[in-house]
Amino acid sequence: MANNIEIKARAAAFDTQREIARGISNASSVFTQQDTFFNVPEGRLKLRELRDADAQLIFYQRINQSGPTLSDYHISELPDATGMKSVLSKAYGVRQIVSKQRELFMVGRTRIHFDTVNDLGQFIELEVVLNDGDSIPEANAEAKRLMNQLAIQPEHLVDVAYVDLLDIAA
Repeated sequence: MANNIEIKARAAAFDTQREIARGISNASSVFTQQDTFFNVPEGRLKLRELRDADAQLIFYQRINQSGPTLSDYHISELPDATGMKSVLSKAYGVRQIVSKQRELFMVGRTRIHFDTVNDLGQFIELEVVLNDGDSIPEANAEAKRLMNQLAIQPEHLVDVAYVDLLDIAA
């Protein structure tokens, strides 16, 4: 299982914050993503579809809390997204579909996502990737440093996933 330290926040000044990320990053790319979430007894299971790329089946577990949070995840590449989505839909039922445009910036080992999520608005996510032997306190400090650089304030932090926000809004 892979790990990262994550934060999610509502973007207070999306364009300005994105320009800051552009200035400190060494790479960026833009994706359109559709995540189909399934009803599972624990954690979250989603099938991620991207334009012009193989889909991914992602299972992850994290505590719902604002601020830097440890997330455990598994990712499997899927050449047959349609077939897998059909099987999982029949087996578990679809919980929710999250559609978004994501701009990804890389700053060292950290992925910075600028997301425009259908029906929810604009958000920033940080994912500090942990490798074997990496220090969780150091990764938390890295997330907090980037939060400061990107002017992410504590009151903008979100403690749940997009799928949960859509459930709440429904």
